Amino acid sequence: MSMFQRKIYDKLLEWKNESDGKTALLIEGARRIGKSTVAEAFAKEAYKSYILIDFSKASKEVRELFDDISDLDYIFLRLQLIYKTDLHERDSVIIFDEVQLCPMARQAIKHLVKDHRYDYIETGSLISIHKNIKDILIPSEERKISMFPMDFEEFLWATGDTTTSKFLANVFDKKVSLGDAVHRKLMRDFRLYMLVGGMPQAVESYIQTNNFRKVDEIKRDILKLYEDDFRKIDTSGRISMLFDAIPAQLNTNASRYQVSGVLSSERADTVLELISDMVVSRTVQIAYHANDPNVGLANAKDLRRFKLFLADTGLLATLIFKDKDFTENIIYEKLLSDKLGVNLGYVYENIVAQILSAKGHALYYHTFLNEKSKHNYEIDFLLSKKNKICPIEVKSSGYNTHKSMDAFSEKFSERILEKYLVYTKDLKKDGDILMLPVYLLPFMK
Repeated sequence: MSMFQRKIYDKLLEWKNESDGKTALLIEGARRIGKSTVAEAFAKEAYKSYILIDFSKASKEVRELFDDISDLDYIFLRLQLIYKTDLHERDSVIIFDEVQLCPMARQAIKHLVKDHRYDYIETGSLISIHKNIKDILIPSEERKISMFPMDFEEFLWATGDTTTSKFLANVFDKKVSLGDAVHRKLMRDFRLYMLVGGMPQAVESYIQTNNFRKVDEIKRDILKLYEDDFRKIDTSGRISMLFDAIPAQLNTNASRYQVSGVLSSERADTVLELISDMVVSRTVQIAYHANDPNVGLANAKDLRRFKLFLADTGLLATLIFKDKDFTENIIYEKLLSDKLGVNLGYVYENIVAQILSAKGHALYYHTFLNEKSKHNYEIDFLLSKKNKICPIEVKSSGYNTHKSMDAFSEKFSERILEKYLVYTKDLKKDGDILMLPVYLLPFMK
């Protein structure tokens, strides 16, 4: 697979320079987002030699080396012979790929780091699932970083565009409108990114074929892989059902994910462990209801009221029509031609959740009853900034009304720092609300 330019590469370099072998690096993320590719590319570039141990296909002999680590000299000797690679003290790295499949190798990290001869990078998905860690000591010598699907900027780089992202960062800083022609072009590029998504294989397929059917086939394969993983975690199939229902749940525009609508005999509080496993798989992002929206949002979250989004909006576009043929998937045509109806507006909510998560924000939302109008309102996302909060309302069409934001502002005016309405029109200010085209959200500081 092609090696695309990824922002996480800089974090790997930072770790190498700062750690000097005192910690291992664990790259966590969903399957097929490019963890192994970036780890190997970094190893080739930053070290004299490397060994990549892929535990999804490593031999029994390799796995058993980590059952007894009393003789590290022997282990290193065997690895060099098996992988036909010379290791150089303080200038080689050993990659444990899909390390969750060999828990003893992960436990060995403590002693390998202490030995200090080589550097260690681990990649993993489902890394904290209980059965993968129940019999081992988790090494404190791990530094964890999260990896996400390719963001809009990385997508532009992959397509050969290295100038637009710099331009957009400048536009956000200056808060200027772009004019109809430029705005239309940028929205078209962004909608294309939403459809293809940020999974490297899907991006590569788009670049090579310029064919949405081919891209959709790749995404269906990835969704099938996720389903297989879910069945390994939960043989009852309940996680798969909860995952497949995400589009329908978002479409209802309800104030929470209605677990009882998917698993009729269960409530949200009885499936919290299943939800937790799904979130740990990094295939979804979870937004919790903040009962009292204030600077300490984590202290106000309601574990039983949540929404689920797909970690990659391109996968969402495929999952919505998973049980139908590609030709019946109306999202490709409607989104590309900017005719996405209100009933599919949650696709925009999903991309906002994806962007905010990749920027390191935990996701929260808030619903409330306006005492005067007796109307229920919802703020789609809440960010904590300095000692205040920033409400975000998402509109899939271009209309400018923001009744929820107005009602929220009236109720919590003293707590608010900045207000954002994310929509599909050009940037403008409406009073103290910044009306932000969705393609500028990744550049929000």
